Amino acid sequence: MRIGLLTEGGYPFVSGEAGLWCDRLVRGLGQHEFDVYALSRSERQEDGGWVPLPPHVSRLRTASLWEVENDGLGYGRRARRRFAECYGELAATLCATAPGGPPGAPEEASALEADRFANALYGLAELARDEGGLPGALRSDTAVRALERACRAPGAHRSAREARVPDLLAVAARLERALRPLSLDWYEDDGLGAVDLCHAASGGAAALPGLLARHFADVPLLVTEYGVRLRTHYLTEPDSPPAIRSLLAAFHGRLAAETYRRAAVITPGNTHARRWQERCGADRAKLRTVHPGMDAAPFSEVARSPECADPHTLVWVGRVEPAKDLVSLLHAFAEVRRAEPAARLRIIGAPAGPEGQAYLAHCKGLAAQLFPDEADGPHAVGRNPVTFEETGGPELPSRAEAYASGALVVLSSVVEGFPAGLVEAMFCGRATVSTDAGAVVEAIGGTGLVVPPRNPRALAEACVTLLRDPERRERLGAAARARALELFTVEQNIAAFHGIYLEILSHTPVRRVVLDDTGEPLPFAAPAEAHVPGRWSGPTSRVVARGGPGWATDAPVRATAPATAPEGAR
Repeated sequence: MRIGLLTEGGYPFVSGEAGLWCDRLVRGLGQHEFDVYALSRSERQEDGGWVPLPPHVSRLRTASLWEVENDGLGYGRRARRRFAECYGELAATLCATAPGGPPGAPEEASALEADRFANALYGLAELARDEGGLPGALRSDTAVRALERACRAPGAHRSAREARVPDLLAVAARLERALRPLSLDWYEDDGLGAVDLCHAASGGAAALPGLLARHFADVPLLVTEYGVRLRTHYLTEPDSPPAIRSLLAAFHGRLAAETYRRAAVITPGNTHARRWQERCGADRAKLRTVHPGMDAAPFSEVARSPECADPHTLVWVGRVEPAKDLVSLLHAFAEVRRAEPAARLRIIGAPAGPEGQAYLAHCKGLAAQLFPDEADGPHAVGRNPVTFEETGGPELPSRAEAYASGALVVLSSVVEGFPAGLVEAMFCGRATVSTDAGAVVEAIGGTGLVVPPRNPRALAEACVTLLRDPERRERLGAAARARALELFTVEQNIAAFHGIYLEILSHTPVRRVVLDDTGEPLPFAAPAEAHVPGRWSGPTSRVVARGGPGWATDAPVRATAPATAPEGAR
């Protein structure tokens, strides 16, 4: 099978966000052929280079979402009119009622708006194919004026009507970046039109090439999301002007709905993402939850020696940022210390960017106020029961050693997707206390204690309960490791996607045609065995390949009679 893997800001770039699971997937499915189509987010990411690619990755093509391109194209009058009509329709759908409509809105109206968005999107794609690209047109005054007319039109929602010229310019620039895949030359028969299946590693811009491959070449699409783009938009742009936030949210919602409608199968990484997908219009019949695959091997040694952990130490491991709510953790630990004076807290992790640096400094200052340095006697040097550390040094060379240093692992987040750090603690056989954020409950099941977020007292009570009950900690840790090995390993992830690939292909019409002597299609000429990897012998008839495996032909040929086997070979 030939898979077109579509990524945005991830694999195969060294600094890619989703690079690890994609690399494990590609390497684990060595029986298939992969073509990787990657969109980069920054110059720094491109300069960082690629991870080593396995030999069954036969093609790698990249395109930039950050670089300002000057296509130098001058549209004629007819092309300008086509662009204005299509872009105006797309803008009108963004200024109408938000995707899904208000409570009680007719389903017919929502379906009509979805079709209107889709027609505008594919109209722009066809224009880009005919004229050679869209970047200049998407940045033109025509685009901004079309957006302005849509915002001022009767029926536009209030936040759109309040958009000012700077808001319109910002939205037009963001839409140009998001729609840049429309101008790529990836969709011909020698590109994505030649694959058996497109697998988008995320929604948004990564799924857009898959939509166009389906539109132009009928290639089936699989979409995997560990975080829904609309949710990410709400979390990352809370301070943007209301008009910008509303229009871009409408775009992400419309694009997500169209992606889910056209996808053959959608694989959320957890139930939390699945609920967001359903809210954006995904059909439940298409949804298959596939948990991310993680490597359990680095944590096996820690799991075999739970007695090495300090029974009085709590450990927090992760990326230091406000969403992790270390302030609540520090206040909770103050109550833990009042109940268990011997308790210690190790906060292990690096800050995430300038905001993380500032947040780390704030947390260190708070820890110094809450826990003045303590000494065992009048002549001893005092030390703080809370330490801030990073992995990679001689004391903590890896995350496995970080989890091994404590008897109890704590997660205090207020915003969380899939809690990878929590699963690592489960691989280590550690008992956990977590806040109910994102997919935490789904990951932990009944193998740890879960408390409400931003509730230091509840967090402290749960920690004290497990610190005072070592036998319960051991039982929970063993159950957590068993659950993680069953649900969250690389092997289960690869097996799940392999089965889904075969399922999609089994329901996809054959896009290869065999002609008989009269030039008519020959039914049942491409048997199921044709999908078996490798070369196989048989009749000398060949097929017309449009998106078939790499060993298929590119031009129509006529079927011939089966070759006669030599005497003695029967």
